[in-house]
Amino acid sequence: MAVKIKLKRLGKIRSPHYRIVVADSRTRRDGRAIEEIGKYHPTYNPSVIEVDAERVAYWLGVGAQPTEPVLAILKKTGDWQKFKGEPAPAPLLTAEPKKARPSFEALGGDDEGKGEAITQKKKAEKKDEAPAESESAEA
Repeated sequence: MAVKIKLKRLGKIRSPHYRIVVADSRTRRDGRAIEEIGKYHPTYNPSVIEVDAERVAYWLGVGAQPTEPVLAILKKTGDWQKFKGEPAPAPLLTAEPKKARPSFEALGGDDEGKGEAITQKKKAEKKDEAPAESESAEA
């Protein structure tokens, strides 16, 4: 039985998420898997790649063949180079933690309400325009 390390697709139509699985080469893409050894979310920025390095090393040592997309992922994580005995690649880019927004009190805001409107109300316009219009109508 030929064993492959391949991607199993999950998620909605335009929101793909993949699991890296070990499966028989004759099974469907999203079919039954022997073991799940990682996950890959390409739509996130930066994309999320999590791989169980010990299980990957075991399955590669036993003779499992990775598909082309999985081989590219394993090269990015460094597991393929470790298996082949080559030097490790540069570390992956990780997402920066989001900074906490400053609170209202930290910005120096006071919580006391004034009770008055800030802008002034408009005064009613005088009715001087109405007679000027009536004079032009009579002429």
